[in-house]
Amino acid sequence: MFSAQNLSPKQLSAFTAIVLSVMVATGVYILTYNWEYGLGALLIVFIGSYALIQFTLEKFIYRKIKLIYKFIYQTKATRKEEVYFKYILPQKSIDEVREDVERWGNRQTEEIELLRKNEAFRKEFLQNLSHEFKTPIFAIQGYVDTLLNGAMDDLTVRKRFLENTERNVDRLVNLVNDLDEISKLERGEQLLLKQNFVIQELIREVFESLSINMQDKNLHTGIKKGCEYPITVFADKEKIRMVLLNLVENACKYGKFNGNIIASIYNTDGKHVLVEITDDGIGIDEDHIHRIFERFYRTDSARSRDKGGTGLGLAICKHIIEAHGQAIHARSTPDIGTSIGFTLDSRKD
Repeated sequence: MFSAQNLSPKQLSAFTAIVLSVMVATGVYILTYNWEYGLGALLIVFIGSYALIQFTLEKFIYRKIKLIYKFIYQTKATRKEEVYFKYILPQKSIDEVREDVERWGNRQTEEIELLRKNEAFRKEFLQNLSHEFKTPIFAIQGYVDTLLNGAMDDLTVRKRFLENTERNVDRLVNLVNDLDEISKLERGEQLLLKQNFVIQELIREVFESLSINMQDKNLHTGIKKGCEYPITVFADKEKIRMVLLNLVENACKYGKFNGNIIASIYNTDGKHVLVEITDDGIGIDEDHIHRIFERFYRTDSARSRDKGGTGLGLAICKHIIEAHGQAIHARSTPDIGTSIGFTLDSRKD
């Protein structure tokens, strides 16, 4: 559909000049009945009106459009942009300019929304970080103050308070180490030393190293029936060991008495291997499952802190798996259990 908004400034000038010149030429011809006068009037009016309209558009409209584009780019125009402003921009229609401005507005809206989300995440992160540090620090302060105020003379109290202080210091050290690990992973400073290894062997090593953690709840571990056949993956073995340790430790913390922790391994498409750690513990509510890989996120803050940990284990797992170019996911049902799985590359020859 024809619209003046679909025309560039030059096209609009030409169209308006043609309309005016045709009207004037027609009037001259009707008055004089001389087609030469009419044609002359047509040419004179067209050239004059075209120049005047183009000057007006250049003076009052195009310059403002140019200012809009300079505001959008918010920088001193480069040589390339000057060429754009001089030759390309004048060819744009009003509709095209409006679309450019709308696209810019949409980009700005998206950036503002992203900044808001980042700011909310930053505030939540700092609040959680402050809480994670304050809890052991205040505990250490309380133990030290009590000891200095006379409890040092009681050997039993002194031993218990010093042991509690040591546990809180260990918690602070683990927190700092985990933060450092995440920071390095995010900056890409952790080099991946990839190699071929059998994933079932690594899982058995992890189960064995955490066997003492499972004694209190009499937890049973194993590899799912049908998944025992050795499957070789190509990854950083020690980093994947860290992932498995975090996942199995979580399963231990939230597992039920006499529960099970089962590892499943599947060769999916010949190029990737899926590894899953499944427990039959307390499970995670649907409202929380999509946030469990966030730093310091806890589904139940009080209960989670009582069970120890820094709140960074699953975030570290996510960063390690993503550093491998792979994906990690979780599914869970309250009171039935949780399954966390991740993919790895298959053997590389």
